[in-house]
Parts: sequence; structure tokens; C-alpha cells
Amino acid sequence: MMNEQGPDTGTGVRRKPRKATPKRLENAALHYLARYSSSAENLRRVLMRRVNRSARYHGTDAEEGAVAVDELVKRFSRAGLLDDTRYAEGRARSLLERGVAPRAVRLRLREKGVANETIDAVLSDLAEDQGDVERAAAVALAKRRRIGPFRKSERESTREKDLAALARAGFSYDVALRVIDAENEAELEEAPLPD
Repeated sequence: MMNEQGPDTGTGVRRKPRKATPKRLENAALHYLARYSSSAENLRRVLMRRVNRSARYHGTDAEEGAVAVDELVKRFSRAGLLDDTRYAEGRARSLLERGVAPRAVRLRLREKGVANETIDAVLSDLAEDQGDVERAAAVALAKRRRIGPFRKSERESTREKDLAALARAGFSYDVALRVIDAENEAELEEAPLPD
């Protein structure tokens, strides 16, 4: 939790944020990248939140902090610690395997600051490697949610509900219909969707 005095330490006592010096920003960036994969823009946002908290609490110069953040992001990109294409590829692959629709993958990557051109290239490469990524993601979601051919009973009475679940997740009607109406899992893997 956060208030004007700083982050909550869990004991109800607020500690004040530290000054955002270039060295502390670098340490924070390294710590963040050790824990999370990130796009350059996302790391910039994370560090700028620190800079802005420091400016509010300590009166440090937010403009100087922004310059330090930009230099760090550029330096980390040159060193290979930040690579938006690699980040987008890994994130897209992971989301698709979990059953997230390509449309939703695109939105999540945009939220993290990945450029549209990079997203297009990554999704295109994944489609070349894996075939129909939308169908594969829909099957993964159906399997995870136990709907369609993965439902043990009452398939007919829940058909519309299952279709709606895939539609809400961002899948096209054609893909949702083919997944929900498949007789079994083997039929989903055998029958490619027509273009």
C-alpha cells in the first residue's frame, strides 16, 4: 500500500521513499530485471514512479530523474538486458499457451509499451512456427476451463454459455464454434480450421 508518506511496511508504519539518485535507480532497475522480464517502456514507467515519489517527498528534480532513467534504459538496451522483441515473444508465447486470445495478447503487450510493429512481427513469427495460434489458444482455454469437449457432462445445455466464455476471452465466433462443437480432443488436433 502507498500513501503520501511512503510504502506500507506491513506493520502499519509508513516508511519514506528513498531519494531517486542515479545509483539507486540503477540498483532498482537491476533488481526489477532480476525478478521480471520487461519491455524498455515498462521499465521506464517503473523507474519513473520512483522518481516521481522522490520528487514529491524529497523535492528532488523530476526532470533530472527522467534523464537518468532514459540513460539507464538506453544503456540496458545496448547491453542486451532489455530487448522488446525477446520480451514480446516470450510473453506472447506464454499467454497463448495459457489460452489468451491473440487479440488480448496484442493489448497486453501494448499496455507494457511494446511497439505495434514488434507485436505484429512476433505474432506473425509465432503463427508461422505453430500454425493457427488462435485455435491453439482457444483449445488451451477450453481445456483449462473444462468447457466444450473437455466438459464431462451437460454439454448441450451449456453450449451457449461455453461459446460466450470463449467470445468474452476474445476469440472469433468461428474458432469458438469449432472448439465448443468438437466431439473430443482428438478432433480438435486433427481438423485444421479453414482460412
